[in-house]
Order: sequence, then structure tokens, then C-alpha cells
Amino acid sequence: MTTTPGTTETADTDAGTGGAASARVAAYLRDAILGGELRPGDRIRQEDIAVRLGASRLPVREALRMLEAEGLTEHEANKGARVPRLTQHEVEVIYRMRERLEPLALVESLGALGAVDHERLEDVQRRIEENDDLDRFLELDREFHLLTYSGCTIDPLNSMVTRLWNSTQHYRRAYVALGGRSRMWVVNSEHRLILDAVVRRDATDAERFLEGHIRRTRIELGHHPEVFAP
Repeated sequence: MTTTPGTTETADTDAGTGGAASARVAAYLRDAILGGELRPGDRIRQEDIAVRLGASRLPVREALRMLEAEGLTEHEANKGARVPRLTQHEVEVIYRMRERLEPLALVESLGALGAVDHERLEDVQRRIEENDDLDRFLELDREFHLLTYSGCTIDPLNSMVTRLWNSTQHYRRAYVALGGRSRMWVVNSEHRLILDAVVRRDATDAERFLEGHIRRTRIELGHHPEVFAP
């Protein structure tokens, strides 16, 4: 399916500042992909995006290269850019990667997280527990987890963790929409265990709770093959 996001923006005010223009286009497309407006398999036509955002083709091409590095787009020879579509097996493997890499990032982060970070995490989790909107939950859940990794200074690990999160966003969204909200009490309980381990700087518990949290989602996703249908 070919589509572009459904909003219109004003003419590019970044003319002559290619980096700023590329960043603006990338931010627009990133929000559209992570927000579900662009879905796996959707084509992204450079000329359509350029016209919609009042930009030239050059910053659009650069933005697509940036997003490809983030795992949000891919380039097919003779076809152009699209949002990647993953098979159920590919998502299974990516979640297994997350089970190994994210606990490592969390442990690397623990010592750098202070009282202010702990308070922010408590605030995010409180908002998750008060929330009943799917899109807002996905935003807050991402904020919670990436904040717990924010003290990690190993750039290749950080980049890989973000890329893996990006590549599975659609499938998490589809799973929650199919009924995962009825299991939100489990998510909140697991978050509370992770948060407690972070505050105590207990690396063993932090690794164990986070690995189990990711593994449970992987297993439950496996029970919903319809999530992976085109």
C-alpha cells in the first residue's frame, strides 16, 4: 500500500540549512511511523513528502537515510523507501535480542541514575497507571524504559536498543489493541518491580525483572499471528 501521512505543513522555512530541514522531515516521518499513521509495508514517496512539507528532495533523501539507520524505514532497489514489514519469526528473534541487550543496557545505566531520574520514572509510571489511551500508553511505556537506560554510555548498545524498539513498535501497538489492555495490571506490576530494582541499584533483580517483562510480551505476541498479517 502506498500512503503518506495525512497532515499538511507549511512551506519549509529551513531553506539553505540542509541539516535542519533533514531533521524536520525525519521528525515528521518518525512520528508518523511510531504513531501508526504509516504502517509496515507502506511506501514513502520522496516527491510526495517534499511537496507536503515544502522541502526539496535532498533533505527528504537524507531524512530517509537517518530513519533507515534507526530501523524505521528500508530501501528497496527500484522501488524506493518503505516502512519495514516483519514476519512473526523475525519479531520473535528481535524480542530475543531485546531480552539479552536491554538488561545489559539497564545494568550499565543503574549507577548513573540519581534521585531526580528516580522521581521522573515514578512520575511516568504513575501516568501509565492513570492512562487508558492506547497511543499515550505506547508513548509513556517507551519513555519509561528508555529513561531507565539513559545512564548507559555505550553508544553502540544504546543505538541498537533504540533500533530494536523502533522495529517492533507496530506489533506492540497491534497486540495491545487486540486486548492487551486487559493485561495492563501485569505491565504495571512488572514496571513497579523494575523501578524498585533501579532505585535500589540492584543489578541482579533489574536484569531478571526486565528480561521476564520482555519475554512475557514475546510469548503473548506469539499467540496472536493475526498481528503479523499484511
